[in-house]
Amino acid sequence: MNKKLIIVLGMLVALLSLKATAQTQTVKGQILDAQAEYPLFGATVGLIGSDPYLGTVANMDGYFKLENVPIGRQTLIVQYLGYKNQTIPNVLVTTGKEVILNIKLEESVEKLEEIVVTADANKDLPINELAKVSARTFSLEEVTRFSGGRNDVARMAASFAGVSAPDDSRNDIVVRGNSPSGLLWRIEGMPVATVNHYNTIGSTGGPVSALNTNLLRNSDFMTGAFPAEYGNANAAVFDVNFRNGNTEKYEFTGQLAAFSGLEFMAEGPLKKGNNSSFVASYRYGIARFAAPGTSAIPIYHDFSFKANLGDSKIGRFEIFGLGGLSSIDFFGDEIDETDLFANPNEDAYVNSDLGVLGLSHLLRLNKTTYLKTILGVSATANTYNQDNLIRDSDGNTVLKYRSTNVDNTEIRYNLSSTFNKKFNASWSLRAGVVTELYDANFFVEDRDNQAGIPDTDADGVPDYYRLIRDFKDQYTVSQGFAQAEYNVTDELSITAGLHSQYHSYTESTALEPRAAISWQFDPRQRLSLAYGLHAQAVPSPILFYEEEVSAGVYEK
Repeated sequence: MNKKLIIVLGMLVALLSLKATAQTQTVKGQILDAQAEYPLFGATVGLIGSDPYLGTVANMDGYFKLENVPIGRQTLIVQYLGYKNQTIPNVLVTTGKEVILNIKLEESVEKLEEIVVTADANKDLPINELAKVSARTFSLEEVTRFSGGRNDVARMAASFAGVSAPDDSRNDIVVRGNSPSGLLWRIEGMPVATVNHYNTIGSTGGPVSALNTNLLRNSDFMTGAFPAEYGNANAAVFDVNFRNGNTEKYEFTGQLAAFSGLEFMAEGPLKKGNNSSFVASYRYGIARFAAPGTSAIPIYHDFSFKANLGDSKIGRFEIFGLGGLSSIDFFGDEIDETDLFANPNEDAYVNSDLGVLGLSHLLRLNKTTYLKTILGVSATANTYNQDNLIRDSDGNTVLKYRSTNVDNTEIRYNLSSTFNKKFNASWSLRAGVVTELYDANFFVEDRDNQAGIPDTDADGVPDYYRLIRDFKDQYTVSQGFAQAEYNVTDELSITAGLHSQYHSYTESTALEPRAAISWQFDPRQRLSLAYGLHAQAVPSPILFYEEEVSAGVYEK
């Protein structure tokens, strides 16, 4: 007993010693122009409230390193001559990991006669400066500490104005009464169907998010009248970005959370000296300890990564990906009448998979102009198999037979390219194209007595399967957009754009004008007005739905 006590005391002393010697950490990152995304050489970063003042200067590539930052929540001030100052509050600095920030400054239209340092921050201003209304940015730190958010950006968004969550068991969100299927998910600029475990093709939500918040950097959430670059959505946009890994040293993280599960993460430089990096994470879900409404055990895994190959003469290449596997089995003999999701006379096997893989290339044509191209593929797959149980008068299972088979898959191949030009502090232009090839494969069959299938031998098992759906087809959704921003003054900004969309299967075309104006007439008050016409392609399960008009006869 005394030996164990000595070991415990020794561990406590070691932890206290470690804490005493590690009261500071490094904050680093890159500072870019907000419109053209070129590095701001000489921009300064300082720690507000530090005495003596703690600050640093960005190098020629816009990278900075602020060392010996005290542990805790800190506020940084970023300044550059001719640009609007930016304060970054609530930067969580911990002993275990360096803080990496990606900062974008907006050039000032007016001549600055003095500099006023303020610690205020407006969360209603998104990263995308073309979004003037119904948009806000969210950070990793905000998601992880949000009450009831479960480390899920969709659940966090349910607390925003005009947004609601219809069911606590899922993270579907309803924006101003619109359908949850009207939401657009984008990862690193590439549209994807969903980012959730246990998803269903055609839906955007799920019970558990496959997005690891520890890999996210500041991202945007928009709830209406969004800029012209966002299309094929009529409710909201989640524009999610993965962060880069540490470019100077290797770091490893392990953690255990009640809902997101057991996680391992690694990051570091791919090659030191060229600003290349990688970050990768694997999670194993343990929601089996917190699955309300059922005794069934959910099992899910996900893997996320991003590799920044660094700057080269032919541009910067980045590879990113997300994969998730999820399953849950409901056994009729193991549930009771209180189970909300299962039937005691059925064994059901549910599997849901998702995958995203993308390659992005940024080619800087000159200091104020770049061309960004993304090539990627995303896929969702669902299978559902059901075995019916035939019981005797005592409730014992005497016969089990396969009654339902569902196998649905949708693969989306994506190619997009965006041209961005900043003419001066007032004018900027962004235009591009997005083409998606949908490969849909839907299969459903059953042999339930209720479906009118005969049982000629009277053994309780219908004689044959009835094919309900066996569909394979492809179609494309092509989009084009152009949008411009004019900053009249530092307080008054106007944007206008046009988005177009063409659906090859329905042969329909939609033209969607967008416009917005934002006026910061008071340091604490801002007036924004926006207009947008939005169109969305019908999800594949609805587009190819067939209704039984008579026995064995189906029509779309």
